[in-house]
Amino acid sequence: MNSEKPEISPIILLLQDVMQKSDAKGFVIGLSGGIDSSVAATLCVRAAGSSHVMGFFLPSSVTSLVDTEDVKILSDVLGISVQTIPIGPLIDQYRNMPGFTDTPYLVGNLMARTRMAILYYYANQMNLLVCGTSNYTEYLLGYCTKYGDSAADVQPIIHLQKSEIWNLAKDLDIPGRLIEKVPSAGLWPDQTDEKELGMKYADIDRIISNLERQGWGAKTPEEKQVLEMVHRAGHKKQPAPQVNRYSF
Repeated sequence: MNSEKPEISPIILLLQDVMQKSDAKGFVIGLSGGIDSSVAATLCVRAAGSSHVMGFFLPSSVTSLVDTEDVKILSDVLGISVQTIPIGPLIDQYRNMPGFTDTPYLVGNLMARTRMAILYYYANQMNLLVCGTSNYTEYLLGYCTKYGDSAADVQPIIHLQKSEIWNLAKDLDIPGRLIEKVPSAGLWPDQTDEKELGMKYADIDRIISNLERQGWGAKTPEEKQVLEMVHRAGHKKQPAPQVNRYSF
């Protein structure tokens, strides 16, 4: 009998169902030291057991020492193996491409897609599934990289707002320093998610909830701002457009 809390139980059942139907042995997950990957990894362990979850820490040249320490703390708490593979040398190889432009935006997306390629390589090698770490807030706003961190075989927390992720982390007994940590994609030194988004997560989540209740009709300037971000990110949530075989 499943004794998990009501908000956790459906996620565990989803992970177990996907694993069983895929005839996979477990999950691989990219660990960043952030709250989303920490929560997703913990749920994978609850669903499959620590011996069936493989973590990958894929630091770049700008990854902080704090992130390295936090990944170690989480892996010790969960009892999972973590493979560290620095991606800096791989990114440096891309810099040899003709016309390479070195901007935080372009290189950040390149890092996200490189990390996902590595995760899928090892997932294929070990007959594991790639567990996604996207949350509802960031997915809705498009604060993710297409075919990068948004790619996955299963997305166990994509239905949860960022504020709900923090609450769930407490229920899962994730170490406090990971819960209290300022969210950052680690794209450059001192980068934070909220600075990039231009709003606090608490405000964004409140506005998203208002928009949902209002049938996605904006009533305030802040709601219009968030709704515009949602619309701009629409292509990230849709499959690639294609001609219907039977439409002509």
